[in-house]
Amino acid sequence: MRCLIILFLIVSSAAFSQSDVLAREYFNNGDFEKALFEYKKLYAESPSNVNYINQIVTTHQELEQYTEAEVFLLKLIERINYPAFKVDLGYNYQLKGDMENARFYYDEALKSIEERPSNVFAVSKSFQNHTLLNETIQAYEKAMVLNPEYNFNLQLAQLNGELGNIEEMFVGYVDFAEANPIALSNVKRFISEFISENDDNENNVIFRKILLKKLQQEPQILWNELLSWLFIQQKDYNKAFMQEKAIFMRQPESLDKIEDLAEITISEDELDIAKDILMFIIENAQDTEVLLNAHYNLIQIETRQTPKEDYSAIDKKYQDLFNQYGVSLLTFKLQLGYAHFLAFTNNEPDKATKFLEDTLKLPLNEMQKAEVKLELGDILVLQEKFNNALIYYTQIQRNLKNSTISQEARFKVAKTSYYKGDFKWAESQLNILKASTSQLIANDALDLKLLITDNKYDSDSLQTALKLYAKADLLAFQNKEEEAIGLLNKILNEHKTEAIIPQALFKQAQLFEALEQFEQAKANYETIVENYSDGILVDDALFSIADIYEHILNQPEKAKSYYEQIIFNHADSIYFVDARKRYRALRGDFIN
Repeated sequence: MRCLIILFLIVSSAAFSQSDVLAREYFNNGDFEKALFEYKKLYAESPSNVNYINQIVTTHQELEQYTEAEVFLLKLIERINYPAFKVDLGYNYQLKGDMENARFYYDEALKSIEERPSNVFAVSKSFQNHTLLNETIQAYEKAMVLNPEYNFNLQLAQLNGELGNIEEMFVGYVDFAEANPIALSNVKRFISEFISENDDNENNVIFRKILLKKLQQEPQILWNELLSWLFIQQKDYNKAFMQEKAIFMRQPESLDKIEDLAEITISEDELDIAKDILMFIIENAQDTEVLLNAHYNLIQIETRQTPKEDYSAIDKKYQDLFNQYGVSLLTFKLQLGYAHFLAFTNNEPDKATKFLEDTLKLPLNEMQKAEVKLELGDILVLQEKFNNALIYYTQIQRNLKNSTISQEARFKVAKTSYYKGDFKWAESQLNILKASTSQLIANDALDLKLLITDNKYDSDSLQTALKLYAKADLLAFQNKEEEAIGLLNKILNEHKTEAIIPQALFKQAQLFEALEQFEQAKANYETIVENYSDGILVDDALFSIADIYEHILNQPEKAKSYYEQIIFNHADSIYFVDARKRYRALRGDFIN
């Protein structure tokens, strides 16, 4: 008997579930009469199921059977004391055009919160389901007054955002962050949808005023943090630094946020403010590792800004640091930086090699040894001692298999073989790297493979143009930009019909930019857009032109036109997201 009961329950449950699926299918297909029939059957079996109740009401309304829905809801309210049904009844009157009765029942639902504040959850949900946002706000606000333990600031902020009440929205988000500091990152994400990079944008001004007022009324670190974040969005790094200093003065335990700001300014090429931030870190750091990292970044910036005749001053800065902190594991990063400076900037590759060979004598771990050997290999390539460089790169691959640095070494093997003109071996290495776990290495490998593949079987069986291009690429690696430009000119003049021309134009344009010859760079990019619009470099060229107009020539309208071309004609471009973001910023839109 017990087995029969269980079997009956299983069969009944399955049939009930099938009816539910069938009802939803009818409703979704717009067959509302059949859906209503099925939902009424389901409701008869489960008269307290809110989902079936809602679906019956909605289906009546889809059929414009407002009177039937009204009768159903009135009987329901007599039977069940559930205030959300009053919202549903009010909305049904609103659909009929009877706003007097609609308002009556909306008010009744809101009064129910006064009787029991917990009713807010059902009432607010019902209001929001019917897109009655002002009433939803009233419900939340009433409940928060009646029960101070309730915090609906996040919901209120989102609702005010939907209604365009920007100031109220910002206040809601800020109040929510104050009560829930752990949610600060989410609050920033929500707010970012309503502000732009333009500090004059109305929303930015409103948000800034709210934070400054909070800071005056009740000083606390949260307001400094949000102001710093806002200034970073606006790329106003000086003001962000001021806020971060204020935070540090009150909480001097960590320089992490200031270090992060330094990294941002360096990546954005805001070198003067980056130097100020790094000097602040040097003056206040208690941790030697933090201190030396700041010294390292500062000396990299100073190297970029120092004229060739004053490189001895840079050398002295390194020597002073080594004298103070020693040539040890502690200064490992500085040692790599110094060797790179000697070889690639100060034209002393032999001295750099000897210095790194001494570094290898320190008790390094395998990863540190690989970093040194990678730099040694690069210096040997700089000197065109390709076979010796390949030995170091191969050692890294053998000792640290499948690591990112091993894949980087493999790419350098391919690049070195390419410099040598051994395109077949370079290709074999690049084929492996296409599946690299490092997206950056995989992309670089694919770019180089396409360059070789597209040009090694061109009309010139001796691969003269490709060899010239590889040599120009090597000259660029050796910081001999003028010579590289001249060699690329040779390709452009003597190999006009070959596929490598757009690549030569693009490479030359990049070198022009490095030399700050922006008009020449722009002319090259424009030639690619005009004459090679079907090629793989056209989106790169468009983005580069737009960038020059925006950041160098200060002609935002022209920049917009090029970003627009990427948005509408190159939706699959890797530049699409950035182009859209920059276009919207120039147009004054909100940036998400």
